Amino acid sequence: MKHLFISLFVLSTMIGKAQTLETYFEIGAKNNPGIQAKYRDFEAALLKFPQVTQLPDPSFSLTAIGRMVETRVGPQQARFTLSQMFPWFGTLKMQGEVATLMAETKYQSFLDMRNKLYYQISLAYYPFHELEQLIRIEQENINLLESYKTITNFKFQNGSGSMADVLRVDIMLSDAKTSFKILNEKQRPLLTNFNKLLNRPEDEAVPITESLTIKSEDLSYWKDSLFVKNPSIDELDLKIKTSRANELLAEKQGYPKLGFGLDYIIVGERTDLAAGIAPPIDNGKDAFMLMLTASIPLFRGKYDAAVKEAQVMQDIYALQKEELKNTLSSSYEMTTFELFQQKEMYELFDQQTKETQQILNLLYSSYSNSGKDFDELLRVQQQLLKYQKMQAMTLTQYHNSLARLYYITSKTF
Repeated sequence: MKHLFISLFVLSTMIGKAQTLETYFEIGAKNNPGIQAKYRDFEAALLKFPQVTQLPDPSFSLTAIGRMVETRVGPQQARFTLSQMFPWFGTLKMQGEVATLMAETKYQSFLDMRNKLYYQISLAYYPFHELEQLIRIEQENINLLESYKTITNFKFQNGSGSMADVLRVDIMLSDAKTSFKILNEKQRPLLTNFNKLLNRPEDEAVPITESLTIKSEDLSYWKDSLFVKNPSIDELDLKIKTSRANELLAEKQGYPKLGFGLDYIIVGERTDLAAGIAPPIDNGKDAFMLMLTASIPLFRGKYDAAVKEAQVMQDIYALQKEELKNTLSSSYEMTTFELFQQKEMYELFDQQTKETQQILNLLYSSYSNSGKDFDELLRVQQQLLKYQKMQAMTLTQYHNSLARLYYITSKTF
């Protein structure tokens, strides 16, 4: 009983400190390093927008060293050039749209990873319920076998029973205690697996107070919304939109880039004029010139290839979306069947447990009075143990399948 108390204390602790599965979802979403990295990836993508919507840096040059050009109004002493290039009309706006769509794509990827984490947490959480039930069932089995051992010893001492009955109980009792010990040892790997998903100490207790039940839900309407607000579907839709925007962007990048600039020249006064000759008009006057430049995209291969690449990527994402929808439909049908199957099996095991318990009570009364049919009593007892364990495991499988259905339908937990 000491081991049972320790097991139930680790699994249940105090009701006041209990945490629901939804609470663990919140902890996981906040602490899981993979989720944190995914969200930071989205934040980094948002920072692309100001990078691609700004004009390129202007260029500035200074020429003041070397043999300068002589002009009619004086020698050039320094030359300053300031210029600014401008991409084709609408290019910056299109680059911003591409960056925004890519950030939205990253966010949908984050949502899908978050939902997947919820699913993984569910798969790690439900075994605690199963373990708690299996420990309870095994302890009840040990208690019952202990009572059988007392009766068989009493009957053997009175000459109304056989030593074989005593040995049979001892063998079964040894098996039960070994199973009980193994179940207790199973707690540690379950705790480690669960807590690592939440990125917290591996030995931190996981209180279990809520009970699992078979839910009666109409799942047919879920299929109608299978592809609605599904992060994986939305991510591919956004990738298609991004590729279309990249196609338009590649076309714009194939147009000329225009540049405007200013040349300012510092001119010195002429000092080489002969005596009596008047200096020229504007002697030593600085000069300036406005400039217009344009890039000439003669080599069209890279632009045409970029357009074609964007078109191919649209086809790829469209095919991936179709494949994903087929996979989701298949998974939905298989999962709903599993839920139906597990629900039927749970009800079957529940009925068999009740009927077997009745048979066991009758056999126990018969053996207590006559000392006969002890082999049948032990056989039925083991059959009852099997049904009880199968019922507990089936309940866990049902909720695992329900969690998978939540994930593929993007249902909020």
